[in-house]
Amino acid sequence: MAVLIKNKSNTDRIILGISHGDINGISYEVLLKTFTDLRLLDLFTPVIYGHSKVASYYKKYLNYNDIQFNLIKDADQAHPKRINIINCTENDLKIDVGQSTSIAGEAAFEAIEMAMSDFKKGKIHALVTLPINKQNIQSDVFSFPGHTEYLSSQFDKQEPLMLMVWNDLRVGTLTGHIPLKEVPGKITEGLINTKIKLLNQSLIRDFGIAKPKIAVLGLNPHAGDGGLLGSEEKTVIMPALEKLRQNKILVFGPFPADGFFGSGAWKKYDGVMGMYHDQALAPFKSIAFEGGVNFTAGLPIVRTSPAHGTAFEIAGQNIASEDSFREALYLALDVFRNRTEFAENTADSLPSFQNNKT
Repeated sequence: MAVLIKNKSNTDRIILGISHGDINGISYEVLLKTFTDLRLLDLFTPVIYGHSKVASYYKKYLNYNDIQFNLIKDADQAHPKRINIINCTENDLKIDVGQSTSIAGEAAFEAIEMAMSDFKKGKIHALVTLPINKQNIQSDVFSFPGHTEYLSSQFDKQEPLMLMVWNDLRVGTLTGHIPLKEVPGKITEGLINTKIKLLNQSLIRDFGIAKPKIAVLGLNPHAGDGGLLGSEEKTVIMPALEKLRQNKILVFGPFPADGFFGSGAWKKYDGVMGMYHDQALAPFKSIAFEGGVNFTAGLPIVRTSPAHGTAFEIAGQNIASEDSFREALYLALDVFRNRTEFAENTADSLPSFQNNKT
């Protein structure tokens, strides 16, 4: 569904949904630390899909008793100057700090499910997801490797692109959460064409870059070294890139991944496409671990997430950094505004379900 914002005032007060993720990890800690700065409420209206008793538990446990939550039953009731929270279940939730439990998995799914339902109803504009545990959330209704694949299933399986963002560093992955042994067989000219076009479109629409320059990494060490260390670069990647260039997309490579990041060459490009998960995320997190953000490009919803996981090993110790979560909030706002401006300045309508309230 595509709906163009007709009233500019709709974007002046963005309603940002936040799903609480795994209740036994660091989600509530980074959330509480972030909202100690109430100036955030001048930028957007938060609606937390979570549980008020869990929030109260962590307020006391971590000594953040000055933070006040506004308990609401529906996102329509959100107060523009309060930290709003919705109970996604009527059940009490047993908290086991730092432990993976089925209760936490169910609570994480209920939160993301309610947030998605409200987005489709136009009650929130964008979504920030706090980290889930990919094992305990699995069930008959959630059988996905992560948020990205679940969100794709909510929009007729539209092709998503996981894009890691930190300032001007934007790194996508050609293949997603799959075993490494399956990667070579997944790399085709068709997939390269699809993902590069998604990245190019996102850089234009979501980041406001008129003519983005995209670097592509090779699959093999030294990008195959002329075929000595692998043939995929010559037989698949290079032909695909040439066809993209013929379509006026500014794409370059394939580059050896180690030297590309080690030399700082990434600074010359607006976006980078890696062939597989760790090839892209390992250097990204080395550069931007605490401030990096995971953005799902290619879908109608604007969705961001902190680049870290549940961090069970430090949960409850009050030492987790909130930087990534804060940056995820900022990026969600920036992308939403960029999409709005793009829609207003082109024939395209904004690819999002919009809140119709003024």
